[in-house]
Amino acid sequence: MKFAVSSKGDEVSDTLKSKIQTYLLDFDMTLDEKEPEIVISVGGDGTLLYAFHRYSDRLDKTAFVGVHTGHLGFYADWVPQEIEKLVLAIAKTPYHTVEYPLLEVVVTYHDEEREERYLALNECTIKSIEGSLVADVEIKGQLFETFRGDGLCLSTPSGSTAYNKALGGAIIHPSIRAIQLAEMASINNRVFRTVGSPLLLPDHHNCVIKPRNDVDFQVTIDHLTLLHKDVKSILCRVANEKVRFARFRPFPFWKRVQDSFIGKGE
Repeated sequence: MKFAVSSKGDEVSDTLKSKIQTYLLDFDMTLDEKEPEIVISVGGDGTLLYAFHRYSDRLDKTAFVGVHTGHLGFYADWVPQEIEKLVLAIAKTPYHTVEYPLLEVVVTYHDEEREERYLALNECTIKSIEGSLVADVEIKGQLFETFRGDGLCLSTPSGSTAYNKALGGAIIHPSIRAIQLAEMASINNRVFRTVGSPLLLPDHHNCVIKPRNDVDFQVTIDHLTLLHKDVKSILCRVANEKVRFARFRPFPFWKRVQDSFIGKGE
């Protein structure tokens, strides 16, 4: 089996990366950073996001597994003390994969209607840099509202526990193929109105954001930031591609939610 190891870059993570590589090579596995079948991410959720984007062109051929060297993450389910156990599982145990839906983002520019396509594991945000963002929000080709406020966040189910949650969005189980639209400080008064609630869109619905006012704004795709002035529209929908995680033991989503936000309890 071909593998690659991604590290957060700190001393602890780099040391674990070296150990994992050495152990797996001892089991006659092949280190291949270009076309790995499995990617071991050592660090946190941010490290796995970087690994996801690095291999986003081969998601149907690559599975991910995370080792967290900090706080418990939603994508990293192994701890440093379990490295030997994880290596044995990878080398000796047939694993099954779970698939999570992704967000497809297509940015269209006024300049000859040039398009750029991205995939997001967590979310896409559209934020004003100065002043309020004014944008038409279309759902399934129909104008839903004209948004006025700081910005909008469109998240995947697995990303619903991140920025989306901080905006008051719902936590969505990753088995549900949907995207969620949440508002950032929308303006609601006698003149300007928005729905004021997060929207959950199924996989056969798309959402198009069309900026209307001439303000500078930024678009983020997970950890990537893009500055835009000449954007015509931003299309968001459930992607055809999916991210695959290698599972060697149960890692229940609601248990992760409980551990992260409520505590382990009694």
